[in-house]
Amino acid sequence: MKKILLGVALSVAVLQGCKKDNTDDEEVVQLTVEEQKDYDDAAALDFLNTHYLDSKGVITAFDDTTDTDNNEKKLADYNYVKLPSGVIYIVRPGAQPDPGKDVATNDVISFFQITKTYTASKVNDKFVFNNETTFVNNVVNSGVPSVDPAYYYVKTSVIKNYNDANKTNVGRDFFEIEGLKEALKFFKSYDNLDVASDYNMQGVIIVPSRAAFARDNSIYGTVYQNRSFVFNFQLYNTRTRLPKED
Repeated sequence: MKKILLGVALSVAVLQGCKKDNTDDEEVVQLTVEEQKDYDDAAALDFLNTHYLDSKGVITAFDDTTDTDNNEKKLADYNYVKLPSGVIYIVRPGAQPDPGKDVATNDVISFFQITKTYTASKVNDKFVFNNETTFVNNVVNSGVPSVDPAYYYVKTSVIKNYNDANKTNVGRDFFEIEGLKEALKFFKSYDNLDVASDYNMQGVIIVPSRAAFARDNSIYGTVYQNRSFVFNFQLYNTRTRLPKED
């Protein structure tokens, strides 16, 4: 029995040691809502200072191992705007349609994008976005835009059908990323039928977790809780939604 207890004690000690080893660089804590806000905002600022837009307008991280990107303009040096919600957007100069179409909150949009999500963490006393995952990447995965995505505008019929099937009472925030809708109104849509033959990203939208799915369950379950979204995109063929499409 003593040997068994000793074995258990040693196992616990090893696990604790491993846990410590894995958290030496990244500070893993249970954040309050206010702390999460501060982490997200500080990590977003770091992101702006550590990334730039390449010739196609694609967000690219500065490479510390080379000097080939030393002359690139970091995102923080663009005329970025931070909204009261914490959402940050950058309208990329020279990449906007003229005149272009305004974007309404319930429009059908075609959204060509590279969108990633991150957790905000404190690493070596610095707040950063890490644990990167891809939300949507039209460039790599399909070459065509996401058409009428529910995370921008979810059809009323979809909400009703979900609630009827699951005996729930969820609303739009269960499906939609509020901060995306808030920021897209500052961009205009191209009117171009050849939607992705030669993409040129219009800009960047950084949505902190509180303006995305926060700590709530969503149509995605708990996958995107406390995760911020970074949208890098171009809009095509935005149009008014027909009643039958809702």
